[in-house]
Amino acid sequence: MLRSEMPHAVPGQAIGLLGGSFDPPHAGHVHITREAMKLFDLDRVWWLVSPGNPLKQTGPAPLPRRMAAARAIMRHPRVVVTDIEARIGSRHTAATLGALKRLYPGTRFVWLMGADNLARFHLWDRWDRIMEQVPVGVLARPGDRLPARTSIAAARYERWRIPARASHLLAQANPPAWCFVNVPMLDISSSRIRARGEW
Repeated sequence: MLRSEMPHAVPGQAIGLLGGSFDPPHAGHVHITREAMKLFDLDRVWWLVSPGNPLKQTGPAPLPRRMAAARAIMRHPRVVVTDIEARIGSRHTAATLGALKRLYPGTRFVWLMGADNLARFHLWDRWDRIMEQVPVGVLARPGDRLPARTSIAAARYERWRIPARASHLLAQANPPAWCFVNVPMLDISSSRIRARGEW
């Protein structure tokens, strides 16, 4: 693992982490990335293109193909597409966050996810550890608002929820802290793209 191949971060920066298989990456990923940077006052966003999703039965397309597609669609000077999870040997978010905090001391990371993931968050490996390690920014997707707001994770951490009107404070908050924001979303998904045979 060469340090030069790892993403660069400056201590004190607020960096949003958008993880996923990106199988394939699409305009919806780009849209929520731009919205997250604005709403949560982030300096940068890293796309963590994962080696594979432990909750999915079948593996994604090869990592180099997904990385190339992600870099082709996400063109922004403050967004980095990285395979850092493969480099550090992690397939679980809790382990990834622990490693990133050791590799980048002083950097303020914010975990980003769609509301559909919040609804199933309690199925993730050590999900409560994720909430305790970094602030979490949740962006609503079409049809996912109610299941997310009534989820196990939302109920357990309700007292630490930052109101949407104060979303710009999330990156500076000490965990546990999370914020649920409603944004105009593009109703598109990777699974639909694959089902149509376009990937």
